[in-house]
Amino acid sequence: MSRIEGKKAVVTGSTRGIGLAIARALLERGAALWITSRTGKHVDLAVAELRSRYGERAGGSACDVRSYESVRELVRDAERDLGGLDIVVNNAGVGWFGPVEKMAVDEWRATLETNLSGVFYFCREAIPALRRRGGGHIVNIGSLAGKNAFPGGAAYNASKFGLIGFSEALMQEVRHDHIRVSYVMPGSVNTEFGAGGAVDPAATWKLWPEDVARAVVDLLEMDPRALVSRVELRPSEPKK
Repeated sequence: MSRIEGKKAVVTGSTRGIGLAIARALLERGAALWITSRTGKHVDLAVAELRSRYGERAGGSACDVRSYESVRELVRDAERDLGGLDIVVNNAGVGWFGPVEKMAVDEWRATLETNLSGVFYFCREAIPALRRRGGGHIVNIGSLAGKNAFPGGAAYNASKFGLIGFSEALMQEVRHDHIRVSYVMPGSVNTEFGAGGAVDPAATWKLWPEDVARAVVDLLEMDPRALVSRVELRPSEPKK
């Protein structure tokens, strides 16, 4: 039997791309799930699609992870409606790319607040809920940009480098509460997040969202005595 079956999970940024692939993978293995997005319409459409395949185990609501109050409300509602909380996957993310001198202050703030502060808000609110269930697992979706800086990526790099430090410190803080903390660092993934805002059918060398979802599932299926705290995931044959 899957270790995920019967678990209660929240996945942020989960109406498309990597987040939606993770949501589907968790539902396929018997979890009850709460999905999120900043846009309520997108949540409604994704929940309807998921329920058509997996039934009433899928629910969700809008949440702007940049807002602590919004996160606090969502965690409260998800814990109440799911009947508890065992798994949190922090996937919501944005990226603005360009030279520092040309980056708008609002773009910098939105990147850091979404990719880093939003993870802090969710973890801060979710940890008491996980403790009430006797433990659980937090999985933060990072990026290989969290260890490999590149020109034009200052804000995104800063947010993902920060996510690594945050995740490693949190892992040590809560491990004796039976809460495992892991982070996954994908390389190039063929989603709408990339240049042009659409999936590129010609980029067959890239990872697919389902590859990242599989890595998350493998972490959650690990026996509780073991913790894989960091996963680096990259295309096996990148473009030359």
